[in-house]
Amino acid sequence: MTTTTDLVSYEDALASYDPVMGLEVHVELGTKTKMFCGCSTELGAEPNSQTCPTCLGLPGALPVVNATGVESAIKIGLALNCEIAEWCRFARKNYFYPDMPKNFQTSQYDEPIAFGGYLDVQLEDGETFRVEIERAHMEEDTGKSTHVGGATGRIHGASHSLLDYNRAGIPLIEIVTKPIVGAGERAPEVAKAYVRELREVIRALGVSEARMEMGQMRCDVNLSLMPKGAEKFGTRSETKNVNSLRSVERAARFEIMRHAAVLGDGGTIIQETRHFHEDTGSTTSGRVKEEAEDYRYFPEPDLVPVAPSREWVEEIRAALPELPLVRRTRLLAEWGITATDMQAILNAGALDPIVTTIEAGADAASARKWWMGELARSANESGVSLDELAITPQQVARVTELVSSGDLNDKLARQVIEGVLAGEGTPDEVVDKRGLKVVSDDSALGTAVDEAIAGNPGVADKIRGGKVAAAGALVGAVMKATRGQADAARVKELILQKLGVSEG
Repeated sequence: MTTTTDLVSYEDALASYDPVMGLEVHVELGTKTKMFCGCSTELGAEPNSQTCPTCLGLPGALPVVNATGVESAIKIGLALNCEIAEWCRFARKNYFYPDMPKNFQTSQYDEPIAFGGYLDVQLEDGETFRVEIERAHMEEDTGKSTHVGGATGRIHGASHSLLDYNRAGIPLIEIVTKPIVGAGERAPEVAKAYVRELREVIRALGVSEARMEMGQMRCDVNLSLMPKGAEKFGTRSETKNVNSLRSVERAARFEIMRHAAVLGDGGTIIQETRHFHEDTGSTTSGRVKEEAEDYRYFPEPDLVPVAPSREWVEEIRAALPELPLVRRTRLLAEWGITATDMQAILNAGALDPIVTTIEAGADAASARKWWMGELARSANESGVSLDELAITPQQVARVTELVSSGDLNDKLARQVIEGVLAGEGTPDEVVDKRGLKVVSDDSALGTAVDEAIAGNPGVADKIRGGKVAAAGALVGAVMKATRGQADAARVKELILQKLGVSEG
């Protein structure tokens, strides 16, 4: 088994070989019932409580296709610029599935519902890379195995396994790319960008939350290397069920270095599945990979073919939402920001919160400022994502409104946000409880201004002598005396007024 010590450097690997990737992404659809029966798909139920004779594979039980699952598959296909089949059917994929009670998976083989598409993805520097889509097809998920007694949580070394069939039969869409060539040293980055863009497309369509950490979307990373100048693809490995964007990139990078090490030593790559390990960023061998004929596919005799009418397909096409790349391009122009700025927003997971904050009444610049500044810092310190913070876009919009109206300055606004995050209530409630409104009343500010002038006679003389910029020191003294709650602009006006100096 190749370990992390048996690798060549990434640079040396790319000097001798060109990577070829194939990405297979499984998306768990957010339907209320399973793909071929009426069992609930709701998470968190007692193990094996959401099952029936059909999804348990009992004799005589017949499947029925979930219409919403078919519609979701068509939406995904159209969003990926695929052709939608006029006629397709399901097949039985035969394999020993310990967590699939009927011992075969109902899937699609040579007749997928969507095929021949593409997805344009943007890399970190704004460059666009087109990933060709081979197919998107419907199938069902397996159950969940929990291996007990071992040190790794895997079947090897476990004393026994527990099976939960609640997930067996949940609708899946498998999206398969054509071989991705020409990415060179950026291949891992392309893999990450593709899965990220695909996740955004899926979410925009509303067919799944696509939360990778919950298994609702997972990626199999197929990778092989070709010697420079060669035309024939090398033998591939398939790293299974990678469940984060960062891990997709790391898995591709590791496999490039591992393949190069094996080939460089005169070895042979074994076509196999592999497991990715988050802690080390490495992969280990799983099992020898089967070819399609090993699954003994044959048409599913209990299901009629799926033949979506062209009218229905066009109705679905017409109702598609604005897709992520189009949306980002539009917002880029509307907000007047650079591609680098947009990439930073995407990396921070701030795009949707910013958009929702603007829809709630904030201006674009203010919404970006708070989500990418104070709130991003809070999320980073807490180790959570922005959408997990205890503050809503509507509350952030209210904070920006209080700032623009002059009731708060930036320093006070940060304290308000801090209070909301701490669970002290709405922005207005935090302002009242903490007494954070800006003081702009002349009578309230007059005493502080007089004391600042009296305490800094040298600065006052400079201002009288025409050095208006020196007023900043007196403004600072007043701000300190009022605990940052004074209206700085009004304070400066009062200082100049009391010293008989004109701003101009």
